[in-house]
Amino acid sequence: MEHLDSDLLRTFVAVAEAGSVTDGASRIFRSQSATSLQIKRLESILGQPVFERHGRGVSLSDTGRQLLPVARDVKERLDTLLQEISLNAVTGKLRLGIPDDHGKAKLTEIIATFTRQHPKVELEVTCASSTGFLDALAKRSLDLAIYEVENPAQNEEVLFEDPTSWVSSVHRDFTTESVLPVALFDHACWWRDAAVKSLNERKKPYRVVYSSPSVHGVMAAVEAGIAVSLMGRSALHPGLSTVSNSLGFGQVPTSKLVMAASNSRDTGPRDAMKAAIRNTFMATT
Repeated sequence: MEHLDSDLLRTFVAVAEAGSVTDGASRIFRSQSATSLQIKRLESILGQPVFERHGRGVSLSDTGRQLLPVARDVKERLDTLLQEISLNAVTGKLRLGIPDDHGKAKLTEIIATFTRQHPKVELEVTCASSTGFLDALAKRSLDLAIYEVENPAQNEEVLFEDPTSWVSSVHRDFTTESVLPVALFDHACWWRDAAVKSLNERKKPYRVVYSSPSVHGVMAAVEAGIAVSLMGRSALHPGLSTVSNSLGFGQVPTSKLVMAASNSRDTGPRDAMKAAIRNTFMATT
């Protein structure tokens, strides 16, 4: 009786997350032909296809969807064990700042995985408004931080780009309003600055009727039909619609989620976390 090889499972996970054999092969530093052979070997053992092939890549079959969570679990367990027994296991302390709104769910998942894989790292996470992160990095009170900007600096690595748009509830028409009601963040941040600049460039009256320190608060005001707000396209759902054109707004910027580090000396935990964050965003973009 044949058994599943962990190397085959690693190859399967790489291709599944990349969406194509070619991109999956580059993630595990194998040739496309060698990767294809491993997938065929896996399918031969299972007696079922794990992917459905189409013109631009692959998608999971029913068997593949059943296998993927198990394969990921096996991979993570083996990686964690290796870290625990390796003489080169990452140790030390890492102070990480993550925003309390955009991308929080994904970043929380990364932290959980990192903790399992690097149990000897003392992790201190600050989940808050990112307005103070740059200052904290400069003062070395944070080692690594994630935040949003319009124009990344040289030391800021872009993880994700999110086009922005003025948004309203689909149940409210603001085109007849002589004074446009808007919802803004109530603290100095990139989002508030971009929104105010866009409003001023529109050159029409507006009033701030709602303010909140979090994206969830601003979102609630928009969903209730109280106001319009500048938001990332990734936050849209069927109850919201973009109204930039209908309300006469000009071009609005794209938000860049970036990662930056302080110049602290203990680079081991910091570099390990940077790799974990980078790999996760590469797998889902």
